Amino acid sequence: MLFLNATDADAIKLTRKAMIEWGYAAQRVGYGIARRMGLLRAQNARPPATHGLPPVTAQVIHFFNKPMPGGLPKKTSRALLGLEDPAMVPVIRDPAKAGEDADAVFYFPGCGSERLFSQVGIATQAMLYHVGAITVLPPGYLCCGYPQTAAGNHDKGQHISTTNRVLFHRVANTLNYLDIKTVVVSCGTCMDQLQKYQFDKIFPGSRLLDIHEYLMEKGVKLDDVPGVKYLYHDPCHTPMKQHDPLQVANALMGSEVQLSARCCGEAGTLAVSRPDISTQIRFRKLEELNLGLEKIRATAPAAQVKTLTSCPSCLQGMLRYRDDTGLDADYIVIELARRLLGETWMEDYIARANQGGIERVLL
Repeated sequence: MLFLNATDADAIKLTRKAMIEWGYAAQRVGYGIARRMGLLRAQNARPPATHGLPPVTAQVIHFFNKPMPGGLPKKTSRALLGLEDPAMVPVIRDPAKAGEDADAVFYFPGCGSERLFSQVGIATQAMLYHVGAITVLPPGYLCCGYPQTAAGNHDKGQHISTTNRVLFHRVANTLNYLDIKTVVVSCGTCMDQLQKYQFDKIFPGSRLLDIHEYLMEKGVKLDDVPGVKYLYHDPCHTPMKQHDPLQVANALMGSEVQLSARCCGEAGTLAVSRPDISTQIRFRKLEELNLGLEKIRATAPAAQVKTLTSCPSCLQGMLRYRDDTGLDADYIVIELARRLLGETWMEDYIARANQGGIERVLL
């Protein structure tokens, strides 16, 4: 919660270094030791039933029985673009594509897509840049308020939501020359919270939409990628509210995508606060992943199989199955950016945006 509540850029940098970089690395070391010692075998083979809180030793083993993801970007998406000033509203556009009639989009990245898996926030911006949209970002680091409310701190969550709405009204007044008709998110938890923000009163006539639904409406799609098959993990807090999520995944990937059912077990803070319950959920999810793999292997035995999702917590959760299944996981929008814009899509977008693609408007 400290990481989510922080708004100061230096505090976020320090917390991210300690929690995400060092903390995740330490957890992976603990996982490796526990695995070599055989401490995880009993829990993973048959998770024990939950009757209240397990002993501390059991909780520790539960916490280490799946490795945290590594190889994350070293900086937040804002830091990568130099957009951490809370007094400035970033407006990003491709001068060659975004004309006077271009869509103006307000993108709320949220904590998971901006602070944790910052490649998600960058990929969302890169694809909006690619389709010629004008992308407006909130000034500074913001959280939507859902995690605080879900953790029982309703007053804090309400305060964050109210403060954000007031700030967004100021943004709307400052950028009244832009006709913002779409508010885009890349996180289902943010979607659930932002539905309460009444954006139609902030940006009159606007709608709230997931990035993947927006890209589908714009006609973005891959040709059937040869030698690659996809599973889609639909988050419990699915961000796709206007269209069926599996239909969106199929349309964007240009091929049949298999649904992998069940919760991933990460669920925001669940895997930290109750790792014993998370272990039970993961046991059932692992069965679903193996069933999906078997189904794909029956018709395409040589295909590379990859899991796609649309939630930062679920991305973290799905990456923790790699040692069990061999499956890599990623966001749909990241897979689109990689396939459509090239393997160096992130570096290319950051370079292009910083060469005349970013306007900084004083709030």
